[in-house]
Amino acid sequence: MIKNELFLRALKGETVQRPPVWMMRQAGRYLPEFIALRDKYDFFTRCQTPELAAEITVQPIRRIAPDAAILFSDILVIPQAMGIEVLMKENFGPFLPNPIRTIQDVEKVIVPDVHETLGYVFDAIKLTKEMLNDEVPLIGFAGSPWTIMCYAVEGKGSKSFDMAKGFCFQHPEAAHVLLQKITDTTILYLKEKVKAGVNAVQIFDSWGGMLSPVDYQEFSWKYINQIIEALADDAPVIVFGKGCWFALGEMGKSRASALGVDWTCSPRNARYLSGGNITLQGNFDPSRLLSPIPVIKKMVHEMIDEFGKDKYIVNLGHGILPNIPVDHAKAFIDAVKEYNQ
Repeated sequence: MIKNELFLRALKGETVQRPPVWMMRQAGRYLPEFIALRDKYDFFTRCQTPELAAEITVQPIRRIAPDAAILFSDILVIPQAMGIEVLMKENFGPFLPNPIRTIQDVEKVIVPDVHETLGYVFDAIKLTKEMLNDEVPLIGFAGSPWTIMCYAVEGKGSKSFDMAKGFCFQHPEAAHVLLQKITDTTILYLKEKVKAGVNAVQIFDSWGGMLSPVDYQEFSWKYINQIIEALADDAPVIVFGKGCWFALGEMGKSRASALGVDWTCSPRNARYLSGGNITLQGNFDPSRLLSPIPVIKKMVHEMIDEFGKDKYIVNLGHGILPNIPVDHAKAFIDAVKEYNQ
């Protein structure tokens, strides 16, 4: 039994004393102990070495004590497993030297045996669970098929992903074949993560907001929903679509246990658009963690008041920034623990 079940209770929509809190990217670059490991080991070595991934996952639990841990990994381990080369360049980010640009390229992409290609992730989960000792739940995650496809086609990060969108509109059949392959791989991957011990999964649709509402339904949501349907009986599924406020209505009708909201959507609008019944997660602007600590605490309490303490998970509206002081990150977590209605 997990000692702190607040996060899992919120996912079930149960009444709680206070909402749970965790932060996207909490296992990472704002922590000095993470930076020490980053300076010693390259990015994918950290992802692919279970001992390192587990250590990085538990660092924020020791330091700032959120109500859930999220496994240190990356959404781009999926395309790697599918035979698409992915590099992480210093001061640049993800770089895919052979992006997918043709129908022939799509045909070469495989749906892998996830045990062979991603076994290191499942090993990291088992190790992390031992280290957590049932103190808090563990979250596993994957990128949405659309977001993964954005990188696979563009070959790198982008402000608009015009090439990825262009590929969908010029070669819709090939795009759907690729999206389905990514979806099939993601389902296999997340199911094994649950078997290895994660207590919930989150799907990051980081680039969903690049699509129009109509195109979102065709090229992103229908694939995310396949994943939700495949996983919903195994574990709670959280969907976070950045910039996807327009899809909250459709998302709210799905079997997802919670929906992430970014900071551009007010709590009132998020409740209204999602139908008012589903657990919401978010949506503090990560840059706001640079505010003075008393301001952070005041704003967090106001945010909880606006969302309501039930059917709510306190989080940021995107990942924590590298330049956030640790004591400000801790103040964010502490503010939630100090919340009294």
